[in-house]
Amino acid sequence: MKDTPEFRYTTFRTPAGAFSLAVDASGAVAATAFGDSRALRKRMRGGTLVRDERAAAAARAQVQAWFKGRRRGFSARLAAEGTPFQRRVWAEIARIPFGETLTYGEVARKVGSSARAVGRASATNPICLIVPCHRVMGADGSLTGFAFGNATKRRLLDFEGAPVRG
Repeated sequence: MKDTPEFRYTTFRTPAGAFSLAVDASGAVAATAFGDSRALRKRMRGGTLVRDERAAAAARAQVQAWFKGRRRGFSARLAAEGTPFQRRVWAEIARIPFGETLTYGEVARKVGSSARAVGRASATNPICLIVPCHRVMGADGSLTGFAFGNATKRRLLDFEGAPVRG
């Protein structure tokens, strides 16, 4: 019988609402979500969540500093589970600089795939904000496809000063 992995998590307030993040036993971020532990659970592929502010403190501090304008990126180690293609897309999305956006088609060209496949991979990104899928836009530059709603996506892009159409 396979052991069920245990993840430590925290939930805290941000200017974009409640934010939850979970770390694995090594302290690497396994999942994040706008919302409470229920929203976080939906981003994960199993495992047990145990509230532990101390275990998740380092990643939490980075997110809080980002929202205070003291960081533009993250250095937290990541432990997202996904297919090799999903991880390739997530890595490309993680390269989009603060305050900039790309379309799904532009990301697709960088990974040698289709915009639709990139959209599906982006939708399964378990580490929102840190892997900034909010910076990926529709072909016409409009907001589309953010798991936590276009209002949250717009709030994040406005915070970064990123151009938004639609």
